[in-house]
Amino acid sequence: MMVPAALLLLGALTAFLAPRLLARARWPEREPVVALWVWQCVVGATLLCLGLSMLLSAAAAWQAVRGRLFAAAPHGVVDAYGLGTEGGPWAAGTALALACGGLWTGAMLTREVLRARARRRARGAELRLRAPLLPGEDPAAARLVVLEGPRPEAWWQPGPAPRLVVTTAALGRLKGSQLDAVLAHEQGHVAARHDWLLHCSRALSQGFPQVPVFAAFEAEMDRLVELAADDVASRRYGRLTVALALVGLNEDRGVFGPASAQAHVPERVRRLLSATPRLPAGRRLRLTALATLLPAVPLVVAFVPGLRALA
Repeated sequence: MMVPAALLLLGALTAFLAPRLLARARWPEREPVVALWVWQCVVGATLLCLGLSMLLSAAAAWQAVRGRLFAAAPHGVVDAYGLGTEGGPWAAGTALALACGGLWTGAMLTREVLRARARRRARGAELRLRAPLLPGEDPAAARLVVLEGPRPEAWWQPGPAPRLVVTTAALGRLKGSQLDAVLAHEQGHVAARHDWLLHCSRALSQGFPQVPVFAAFEAEMDRLVELAADDVASRRYGRLTVALALVGLNEDRGVFGPASAQAHVPERVRRLLSATPRLPAGRRLRLTALATLLPAVPLVVAFVPGLRALA
């Protein structure tokens, strides 16, 4: 029963230490794409620790599970894990608690996806009502839709024929290539499938609000996906153009005040205007490789006793 306990401890340490180390680091703002990958690996490693601990705890608690899990393994492998004949109430309680957590996570993710689809359908219906297609107009060819509106707004409408929707007030504010920069920003979100990252982070945060790592995961995803999309747009149209487009779309919303609830907008503008250089390619590669190794650690902890028994 040492391996399930070790996996639980490893998962707790990963969930406790990794967010604190990332919060102290200065490089995520310079490399948001790498930071997104690191966060995914941290959360993936945490969940993998819990999942493997659940399987081994269930194997220790119930012979039926142990027989299926180790059906193709030699007898010595089972002995190497110290599962014994019965794992006792501790193993059964751990397995049941982790299984309930997994089911709850799946339910929260399903709810989040269904809510997102409902919001998308409602927005699509509103868009069709406010901007109906003209006779003979091809819906797949319209990449830009202009709506009458007093507030400068722009958003990407997903679906079979994704379109950028802007209001007439936004067109009055966006000058030169700023509209193209907004389009490139939104296309960056779509190409990287940032919506799925947001769905997963929101499901974990809402399903387990008392777990700090999941709350930090959601907050960082909301911030980092915007920085990553800003970089996509700035590589094509320049940082100044993207910054001016951000200011034009948000200056009437009070986001640049001291008590703004959207502090990430002025942070994005400052970041674009400061033009801080990217990290060297070697360091980006090392950070990516180290993050990729994180989910491998619980696998090593889980399989080492069996591999030693076979050696």
